[in-house]
Amino acid sequence: MKVSAEQKAQNRKAILETAGRLLRIKGPEGLGVAEVMDGAGLTHGGFYGYFPSKEQLAAETVAQALAEATSYAGSAVDDAGFEAFLCGYLSTPHLDDVEAGCPIAATLSDIPRQPQAVRAAFAAGMENYLKATTKGHDRQTALARLAAMIGALALARALQGEDRPLAEEILAAVREDDRAG
Repeated sequence: MKVSAEQKAQNRKAILETAGRLLRIKGPEGLGVAEVMDGAGLTHGGFYGYFPSKEQLAAETVAQALAEATSYAGSAVDDAGFEAFLCGYLSTPHLDDVEAGCPIAATLSDIPRQPQAVRAAFAAGMENYLKATTKGHDRQTALARLAAMIGALALARALQGEDRPLAEEILAAVREDDRAG
C-alpha cells in the first residue's frame, strides 16, 4: 500500500522526533536505525524511504535538534532576558531532563568524531544558537557566556550519577558567576 505524501511527512517527523530524543540520550552514535524506526512506530525496512543513510539521519537530527533548541532559547531570552534564561538552563530540572534538554550539551564531546555533514550541521546550529541567545552582547562576551553555560551543564551531567552535590554546585557557580560578571 502506497503511503500518501502527508503520511510520509508525518512519518518523517516522527522519525526525527524519536532520533532527537535518542541523540540527547545516546549521542549520534546511538542513532540505531532499528531503534529509531521502532520508536517512530515504523518498520526497520522502511528507513531508506526517508533517509539515504544513517549519516544523513544524524545530520538532519542534529540540525533539527539545534533549531528547536535555538527557537526555544531565543524566545526565552526575548521574553525574560538572558539572566532568566541562564537560570533555567542551569537548573536542576534541566540537569535531569536529558531526553528533552539541550542537545548541545548532550552531544558536545561526540561531534568531533562525526562525519563532516554532522559536524557542519552542529556548527551552523551553534552559530544560530549564539545569535539567538546572546543578543545585545559583544561577540566575545557572548561566546564566553555560552561556553560557560553549556560547559557547566555538560560537566554537571557527567557528574550527576556519581556526585550529585558537585554537579549542582557547578551549575550554581556558573549561575552566580554570570550574575556577578
